[in-house]
Amino acid sequence: MTLDVYFRQCVGIDISKDKFTACLYMYDRASDVGCCTKSIDFANTKSGFNQMVRWSRKEAVKSHPLTYLMEPTGIYYEHLAYHLHRIGQTVYVVLPNKARKFCESEGIKTKTDAMDARCLALMGCVSRKLKPWSPPAPIYRELRQMTRFHADLCEVRTSVANRLEALNHMEGTTKSVLRNCEKLLQEIDTLMEKNGKAVMKKVAEDKELHANVKRIATAKGLREPTIVCVIAETEGFHYIENRKQLVGYAGLDVKAKQSGKDDPKHCISKKGNAHIRAALYMPALVAVRYNRQIKAAYDRICQKHPNEKMIGVIAAMRRLLLLIYTLWKNGEEYDEMRDTAHAMRKEEPEQEYSQDDCMGRIDNEPADRDVVDENGEPTLYKKWLRPEATATRDSTELA
Repeated sequence: MTLDVYFRQCVGIDISKDKFTACLYMYDRASDVGCCTKSIDFANTKSGFNQMVRWSRKEAVKSHPLTYLMEPTGIYYEHLAYHLHRIGQTVYVVLPNKARKFCESEGIKTKTDAMDARCLALMGCVSRKLKPWSPPAPIYRELRQMTRFHADLCEVRTSVANRLEALNHMEGTTKSVLRNCEKLLQEIDTLMEKNGKAVMKKVAEDKELHANVKRIATAKGLREPTIVCVIAETEGFHYIENRKQLVGYAGLDVKAKQSGKDDPKHCISKKGNAHIRAALYMPALVAVRYNRQIKAAYDRICQKHPNEKMIGVIAAMRRLLLLIYTLWKNGEEYDEMRDTAHAMRKEEPEQEYSQDDCMGRIDNEPADRDVVDENGEPTLYKKWLRPEATATRDSTELA
């Protein structure tokens, strides 16, 4: 195996809560030859991180760069990813479904920690579309934790409120249980209010972020909590390159599964960030009533699918997401009439004028192509000429 520009080496890491498994793979693309080390287990602690780094540097070829690839297993990968990034190592984080599909494409059927680490290491050597991972900005990381905590409080509050409703209609309700449920509901409301204020206080610390949030919030159907949630989950759209990628990241992209004569209904993939979809649902219900552009699109979809209005709601969620992205990237103020006026110009039919009407707009006289003057020239020709041009022509002929 020759060591040249086609040589790659990568450490694949399969992480769990208490330990992680690492395997080093060295691969030469030119000759399509590779080899790997034995998979080794390390403790998922700082001492285990240092042991793994020393082991990988000892086993790897020192004249070539070394990379690390792992899956985002819950939150257990974050400590190791941050540690490798702090010491200046190149880290790749790939989605589990992509790693699994890669293993299947290589014909690997075994599913163990050692084999997963080996497959991840091979993927890091072979794949060419991997992008280095970098941690999000601290403010986005904190906002994401706050917004997710608010969503969890909403779910808990709904559960407690339903329980309290049942207790109020139950025969022989225990007063202590009823009293504790009411107290718990009040505490949750207090926590939600404090968390909401903390979110806006954190946003106000960054003047640029605060200005962008306020500007986007002028759109009907969007308010600060929803905007902050979308921005936090996308890390300020740092990795988003286009609208299609953003829609796919949120799981709002439409997928189809057609074979032969079967033509099933299309649906969204839902293979994305569920927090964004949950945050956009209620704003979409408001936007289909009060936002002129989204309401027009919603009415058009409901006319096409009168029995499936949820399609229109999902389309409204997608439009709100793209609206936030567009206003964030362009730095523009929201203009409700701009796209609406453009659509009205496209839908407005062009007026048809007859030839006589067009001629009448010029000289307000009926046009007749057969009328000629004493020299045999059509009079219509003179009417199209400017007076000074006609006078010049006549004076030239007299000379």
